[in-house]
Amino acid sequence: MNRKTFLQHTGVLGTGLAMSPFSFAQSKNDFPVVRVPAGERHFKSAVIEEAIRAFQSKVKNKELGWLFNNCFPNTLDTTVYYTEREGKPDTYVITGDIDAMWLRDSSAQVYPYLQFTRRDQALHRLIAGVIRKQTHFILKDPYANAFYNDDSKVSEWKETDNTDMKPGIHERKWEIDSLCYPIRLAYRFWKETGDTAPFDATWKEGIARTLKTFKEQQRKDSPGPYKFERKTSWATDGIPMGGYGYPVKPVGLICSMFRPSDDATIFAYLVPSNLFAVVSLRQASDMVDKISGDAGLANELMQLAGEVETAVKKYAVITHPQYGKMYAYEVNGYGSHVLMDDANVPSLLGLPYLGAVAAGDPLYKATRSYVWSPENPFFFKGAAAEGIGGPHIGKDMIWPMSITMKALTSGDDQEIRWCIDTLQKTHGGTGFMHESFHKDAPEKFTRKWFAWSNTLFGELLWKTFKERPALLG
Repeated sequence: MNRKTFLQHTGVLGTGLAMSPFSFAQSKNDFPVVRVPAGERHFKSAVIEEAIRAFQSKVKNKELGWLFNNCFPNTLDTTVYYTEREGKPDTYVITGDIDAMWLRDSSAQVYPYLQFTRRDQALHRLIAGVIRKQTHFILKDPYANAFYNDDSKVSEWKETDNTDMKPGIHERKWEIDSLCYPIRLAYRFWKETGDTAPFDATWKEGIARTLKTFKEQQRKDSPGPYKFERKTSWATDGIPMGGYGYPVKPVGLICSMFRPSDDATIFAYLVPSNLFAVVSLRQASDMVDKISGDAGLANELMQLAGEVETAVKKYAVITHPQYGKMYAYEVNGYGSHVLMDDANVPSLLGLPYLGAVAAGDPLYKATRSYVWSPENPFFFKGAAAEGIGGPHIGKDMIWPMSITMKALTSGDDQEIRWCIDTLQKTHGGTGFMHESFHKDAPEKFTRKWFAWSNTLFGELLWKTFKERPALLG
């Protein structure tokens, strides 16, 4: 569906209960049964069910137990499609209510399950299949952000987008993080399992293509091969200046024409995504060196990581009149910058979660104070909650993901407890997290089925259960 139809379908339409896609039945604890019935789940993991039982048996807060049961397995229950091709695992992962696989979302959706793979070989193979599928898509088009499992399926954007749309592509918005997230998933998979089977010559080719794409988008000699224009009335959906965006000074940073929200950047040097790229390039270098034995490619990856890191320090740090030295959200290399943060990750708030900065780093601490304040134009505070949103949905709409990320990047018990309490109070009666909710009325929300937000919240609850169980009540 097009964006207008999508927002009409999933937008602020009424009460959360009316919008839920799941069947309701009454449970013994007076919480409605909203999880997909066992016989209809796409994938079943005994270790995940064991984790749910452990959480529910020890956490006295029954509503949190209900939410964990609904949210943490939501990706496995509803969005994964596992098969085998030529004897190798192959896993297609949709986002929820959109039948397409985003490289970012699919990585983030299965990432919290990696810690359980040593005790569940089926889960291990499922995630190995995600890595293989992502490699296939990256080699098809490293500039695309979302793909179909069927090359014959025609994208809804085919008639509106002026870009090089290939068969099987849902959307072709160039976002740095689309190539970073698969590396993050692959690296953690390798570290958790020791399994190198997914990291064959084809995977290494995908890493080489990632490196080539990043270098092209440094735009040192030319704008590169990518451009994107869309016939639309939505300002955040198109790229100006013939589809190449506003000019940037070639300083070593990488251009990202879209944010992880799928909204267009204003200045193409998107700072959190460049910092994410530094981490990903170094992880890829480590893997290529130790698994593939390709010292040359490993060195190229490390060199680019160093170049981008140096450029971030030189061009992406600004002085705010209230918060002092901090990171800008976007820069252009000429001295201009955008000050804001968006809820989607990579965000400035979420940098420690991605391993891009230390939580105690003074620049990050100042930036964190800024983004969670009225100085950030996309920070909203109302009767129901406070948090960060973004242009994608608009004014006064808080994304639960921002509150989850605040907790995941915090070391303060009181702050973590506040985040969990707030998320517990703002699911709109549905038992699930959403894309966004209104700051004054959480029953008004967008996207009733958004697996990334659900699984990320589950990740927070499980981390808190293991590390700070007293905060769960």
